[in-house]
Amino acid sequence: MSPVRLGVVGYLNSRPLVHGLDAEPEAFALRFDVPSRCAALLHAGEIDLGLLPSIEYLRGDYRLVPGVALASEGPVASVAVFSTRPLAEVRRIALDTSSRTSVALLRVLCAERFGLAPVFVEHRPDLTAMLRVADAALLIGDPALWTDHAARGLEKVDLGAEWTVHTGLPFVWACWTGRPGAVGPATVARLVRARDEGVAAVERIAARYAGEDAERARGAVAYLRHNMKFGLGPREEAALCRFYASAARLGIVPAGPEPRFYDRAEASAAAPGPVRSV
Repeated sequence: MSPVRLGVVGYLNSRPLVHGLDAEPEAFALRFDVPSRCAALLHAGEIDLGLLPSIEYLRGDYRLVPGVALASEGPVASVAVFSTRPLAEVRRIALDTSSRTSVALLRVLCAERFGLAPVFVEHRPDLTAMLRVADAALLIGDPALWTDHAARGLEKVDLGAEWTVHTGLPFVWACWTGRPGAVGPATVARLVRARDEGVAAVERIAARYAGEDAERARGAVAYLRHNMKFGLGPREEAALCRFYASAARLGIVPAGPEPRFYDRAEASAAAPGPVRSV
């Protein structure tokens, strides 16, 4: 039997969700990419499951692995607009092309919360270059997490925090996504178990990620424990529906179905434990 092909976001926040799976090559084949590339691979049928930006669920006939997500409630730290001026004065924003979900969220927040109608320009994720062509830049993932905005004289607007203030809900950044029947209950249960094992191993994950940099390791632990959530429960599902409705209303995506899942019973039985680091 061939291993399940997993497309994994190559950022720090995905590491707890795949903890230990690389030691099972007979069961899983992991490929690490930026979020938009994971999406392209799934759409092309080159992977079985992708840790996809949540907006990508609406771009095909897909199912989600229940119980597992990259989410936040309040500040996420790793998805933000960095600005050379107060946000109300921003007229042009360079968009990190790595994630369509973060771009869609920014568009929703500009329309619904900030009252802005800026010009958006796509750009590779290079903050210095982005701020040469715009007065603000959207960055995601590790580049956003580790940018010292104060040292660069920039304002940082955390999109996770802004969404929670705006809606009172968490935000779901990415989910395990695949076609109907792509994986069975045993794979779903294993992915949920990997999440729980990863949440319990945050310090080891951070140390491996940071290498000899002790300060970065401490920052990574704090980020995984306090900014990220790894569960997909009723409030996260409500947040997905709210986000999808807003994005569809703005014409970013077509209106689509509410989230549909692989077998929930297996996931519930496999994962009664915590989904946030403590």
